[in-house]
Amino acid sequence: MTVTDTSPSPVGFGIRTESPPGDWFAIWTRSRHEQVVREQLERKQVETFLPTITRWSRWKDRRKKIEWPLFPGYCFARFDPTSRLRILRCTGVVNIVSFDGEPAPIATHQIDSVRRLVNNDLRYDPCPLIHAGMMVEVVHGPLCGVIGRLVRKGSNARLVLAVDLIGQAVSVEVDAADVKAY
Repeated sequence: MTVTDTSPSPVGFGIRTESPPGDWFAIWTRSRHEQVVREQLERKQVETFLPTITRWSRWKDRRKKIEWPLFPGYCFARFDPTSRLRILRCTGVVNIVSFDGEPAPIATHQIDSVRRLVNNDLRYDPCPLIHAGMMVEVVHGPLCGVIGRLVRKGSNARLVLAVDLIGQAVSVEVDAADVKAY
């Protein structure tokens, strides 16, 4: 049974005319094959989503704005997991992100939130998903190479790290963009 819904979609993409065809899944792609995978899936009538960010790319002779995947190595698709073979047969697809051999669905609200962000004029940048208690490494700045435990997230997207020194701890604030999970 198809349900008709005439209310606007949560992300402002017009009127939804029927129930969603299935859950969203993350497709793991070969390096720099995200757009190739998206195009193949669209030719197979599979709904896809590939969020991108505009970046300047530099060659020896020129600079150019290029659309880079926001999540390199991944493309999102909405499909019935029982028909996943047609997804896996696309050139550039490594696998479907799965748990215990079954494709792991992504909450629709998460896809809708990312879609809403990329269709807005706000500035955004990818960042690592870091939680309090994780070990992190500083990758930029004067503390480059320092490894410590994330104590808490502070205001203005800053992090506080605990660094072990001779059996003692010291904390320092560093910019969130300067650390990665260790």
